[in-house]
Amino acid sequence: MSDFLVELGTEELPPKALKNLMLSFAETIESHLKNEELSFTAIKPFAAPRRLAVLVENLAEQTPSKELVVWGPPAAIAFDKDGQPTKAALAFAEKNGIDASALKTERDGKAEKLVARISAQGKKTVDLLEAIVNDALAKLPIAKRMRWGAKREEFVRPAHWLVMLFGSQIINAKILGLSAGRSTRGHRFHHNQIIDLAQASDYASVLKNTGYVIADFAERSAIIKQQVETEAKKIGGTAVIGEALLDEVTALVEWPVALTGKFEERFLQVPAEALIASMKEHQKYFHVVDTNGKLKNNFITVANIQSKDASQIIDGNERVIRPRLSDAAFFFETDKKTSLASLRERLKTIVFQAQLGTIFEKTERVAKLAQFIAAKLNADERLAIRAGELCKSDLVTNMVGEFDDMQGIAGYYYALNDGENKEVAAAMNEQYMPRFAGDQLPSTITGAIIALADRLDTISGIFGIGQQPSGSKDPFALRRASIAVLRLLVEKNLTLDLRELLTFAKSQHKNLTVGDELVEQVLSYMLDRFRAMFEDANIPAEVFQSVNAKQLSQPLDINQRVLAVHEFSKLPQAQALAAANKRVSNILSKQNSSISTDVDTSLLKEDAEKNLAQAVNAKTALVAPLFASREYTKALAALADLQQPVDAFFDNVMVMCDDVALQQNRLALLSKLRGLFLEIADISYLVPSKN
Repeated sequence: MSDFLVELGTEELPPKALKNLMLSFAETIESHLKNEELSFTAIKPFAAPRRLAVLVENLAEQTPSKELVVWGPPAAIAFDKDGQPTKAALAFAEKNGIDASALKTERDGKAEKLVARISAQGKKTVDLLEAIVNDALAKLPIAKRMRWGAKREEFVRPAHWLVMLFGSQIINAKILGLSAGRSTRGHRFHHNQIIDLAQASDYASVLKNTGYVIADFAERSAIIKQQVETEAKKIGGTAVIGEALLDEVTALVEWPVALTGKFEERFLQVPAEALIASMKEHQKYFHVVDTNGKLKNNFITVANIQSKDASQIIDGNERVIRPRLSDAAFFFETDKKTSLASLRERLKTIVFQAQLGTIFEKTERVAKLAQFIAAKLNADERLAIRAGELCKSDLVTNMVGEFDDMQGIAGYYYALNDGENKEVAAAMNEQYMPRFAGDQLPSTITGAIIALADRLDTISGIFGIGQQPSGSKDPFALRRASIAVLRLLVEKNLTLDLRELLTFAKSQHKNLTVGDELVEQVLSYMLDRFRAMFEDANIPAEVFQSVNAKQLSQPLDINQRVLAVHEFSKLPQAQALAAANKRVSNILSKQNSSISTDVDTSLLKEDAEKNLAQAVNAKTALVAPLFASREYTKALAALADLQQPVDAFFDNVMVMCDDVALQQNRLALLSKLRGLFLEIADISYLVPSKN
């Protein structure tokens, strides 16, 4: 066994993509090695601005030797009547390098056949690595590749050197027009020289100790985090270190050095989010907050050089950030001179979607749908209408034009400046919540209403023009919007009927190409997202199916039922009752006419049916108030006691007896029993399907 190293040296790689490129490179190499059954102890990915590398520790020098079993023609046609091999047998022997006299037969499980057992020697690892690395590079998630110079090869950035070592041996390989060697490069400024690696295992330590390059992405990230936190503590603050920004900064430097800079306090009059966006997006700075979580007039930058005079780097960064923050301050002050209401007129020139009209028309629809929702919730319709009308006005502000992350946030500040109601102002930002999985929800009812109305308008409109998601294509993010709607309805405890909301949303659109089936089509799509959400929460699919069988459209109610059935499914009586419900369902489905639930007690003959009738009556009275108050978990727990009388009934009572009156009465009893459970869900779905 020996260590294997591959390093591709390039010009600066895209920082936002570097981590994914590194992981993909290592994963594909690992997959190939496993497919070849090559053993190894560990795979370590490396990535820095100018390099992608993978180190495979203790990689086997060859693939395992194997005994191949090759089956030939049946024995009946392999030998003639004298026992001599036929032409078919001789051809099989020649093909597999076997002397005709050594031909053997074995049973393959079905028939006696010729068989050849051939020992295949393992392949040398060094002979496989060129193809493996080539394929791993070809499969990198690169949106657009480029050519450089007169070369025909393509990659995300021009490639300049290639290291491929197996132990201390250079692998004879050519990749992206580069011949493999043992020479890597040090830091562009600290050690801009060639470094020869004696062996693969030296890679990380030699680069770090000689070349001023920390090639290990994870190590570099941890160093940056620790340095930034230390710098923040020096000024009595806490650095806010987002994962995405940390990854991007890690991808920009090979030898990180964190430095603290400052900007004028006057800029703190600008919304903190705008300052943070400017520092983060344009300069890749980490911002600092005080003990109260308030933004300080400091930033922390990470240099890619150990300077003898760090003050010059700090001064340079302070001079760069000043005009950026000045722009933000200018945009803020300029925007405040024009109200959100007056900006609505400009929305008439911005197309939301060619068939669905302008952004202005969208705000008109959102406002009306918001009013409809507010009325259903007994919320303030006036605030809902106002928030709906203003919700997109900040899209045409200077602030959002410069910092797209400020969409909604800018609207909040400008609404406050305009003297709008605080709840209306909050809705300007809360309309976009939740922005991503696990994000917070609106804190105000008006914000929740606008968040619902905006998404439902988009979903119904896009489906209505026949552009619903297909496969992996979802250009309007309707999956995310659907999940957001479901979260809002469930987690904000909003008793709203989705079918009703979609019907109203559809009625506001003009010239839709999808007809009457639109509402049910969208509802089905959204509830399918609901099913996936429950599966992500480790709730079995059959639990959701049992509730979905009732064709309900109020997500809050569906959620309560699913959780109740999930708890019920854990009870020891659950499977027996589910099987009984399935049996009852099958019996009732075979009847030509509908079955009454009116049971004639005078026709109850057997003790088992009398006991079941009494139990069903008692449970009906007990669970009725629980159904009314949607205490489904308690109701199902109470119904679980029916297992014993149900089992006794099926053990001792003949349902389809010859006496028609008796038969119909017993069917009515079963119908009443099934109806109790169907008040919540069709628990027959809990019975495991037979494959």
